[in-house]
Amino acid sequence: MSQMSPERRTALASVVAACVLIAIKLVSGIAAGSLAFLAEAAHSGTDLVAALLTFFAVGYARKPADASHLYGHLKAEHLTALAEATFLALVSLLVGGLAVARLTGAIGTEVDAAWWAFCAAGVVLVTDAGRTLVSLRTARRYGSAALLSNALHFGSDLVGTVAVLGGLVAARAGWPAGDSVAALFVAALVVAAAVRLARRNVDVLMDRAPADDVAAARAAISGLEPRVELRRLRLRRAAGRPFVDVVIAVSPGAAVGQGHAAADRVEGALARALPGADVVVHVEPGAAAGSLDERVRAAATSVPRVRDIHNLGVIEMDEEGVEVSLHLKLPADLTLADAHAVAEDVERAILQTVPEVVGVQTHLEPLKGPAEAHEVSAGDDALLALVRNVVAREPEELRLLHTDEGLVVFLTLGVESRATLADAHLTASDVEARIRASVPGVADVIVHTEPSE
Repeated sequence: MSQMSPERRTALASVVAACVLIAIKLVSGIAAGSLAFLAEAAHSGTDLVAALLTFFAVGYARKPADASHLYGHLKAEHLTALAEATFLALVSLLVGGLAVARLTGAIGTEVDAAWWAFCAAGVVLVTDAGRTLVSLRTARRYGSAALLSNALHFGSDLVGTVAVLGGLVAARAGWPAGDSVAALFVAALVVAAAVRLARRNVDVLMDRAPADDVAAARAAISGLEPRVELRRLRLRRAAGRPFVDVVIAVSPGAAVGQGHAAADRVEGALARALPGADVVVHVEPGAAAGSLDERVRAAATSVPRVRDIHNLGVIEMDEEGVEVSLHLKLPADLTLADAHAVAEDVERAILQTVPEVVGVQTHLEPLKGPAEAHEVSAGDDALLALVRNVVAREPEELRLLHTDEGLVVFLTLGVESRATLADAHLTASDVEARIRASVPGVADVIVHTEPSE
């Protein structure tokens, strides 16, 4: 048999206490003719209903999510609390009507404020104080809306019992109407508590965003470094647990891993700001920013079916603006008509996103699959020597691969460490051009430069 949760144990204790209090108040009220005592008995009757509902609600609400309730069953607690508030208001209005009838003389007033009535009120007072503290402590520990509503309800019982005690004192002093005044006070007290309880739970059921939670969430996200652009924040609570939906924007050129890392940082910040929160983060590409090259690349890669962009060239015209050229790699199985349509989409995307650009030229290439290759054999020493002679310097590393498309040369050259990147690229380009011109059957040349010691 599974062990009963602390929330359900607390709710069960409230059921037992409500039964005992109903018996005490009902017997005392009938015997003493005290409407205030009977009002408190009715109030405890609502306590019994509330405690029974809470007992079953905290068990049902803690059920895990299923196929029909993907967000779980936490709102069962708030439905229970709303039903309790409605019942409280109706009973309190009835008691208030009887009190007014007594005060106006429509119903006779006769109160026997005997010593045992005061003893009964004392027992009720102690019981109300004890269960109020227990329910409040458990509700705060486990964040239970139903138990919190019980604690507030029991607190109003405590105040109501003090009013009953005051009515008995007034009746004992020779003013029987004091009991009706106390009953009217209890009824007003309960109606006010019912309205507060209903409003708070209606807010939750209507997914009203708690202002403090929203402010804490925004502050947590805005404090992240590096900064994250917040596009949308939606927040609600159920059974004391925050549920947060966030949309953030990252650089359009960011890799999937970078976007995921940004989402993780947002989740971590919200978990610290709102303990126990259920957080969902959606990542969108942000507005293109940075250099013209970056914005052109971002616009081009936003077009579906574009797999790669390279050889991006930028030409500044005198007064007309900027023209760009680029190579697009598309799936090899596309027809020329489909590939041309993609290229037109790329051109439109660049012209709309980067206003400085007045013209776009695209070169279409098929995306190639992996090529089969094998290292040069011992019989290719002459080919290796030829490459070395063309380079005119001893490379750091030299590899030749025979592929289906021809010879691929991998070459690593040492360059003066103080040389600029532009100078190193010129050296690599010169070596590449000489190899292509002098070595037969070359399909590709990859020259890697690194600082020499």
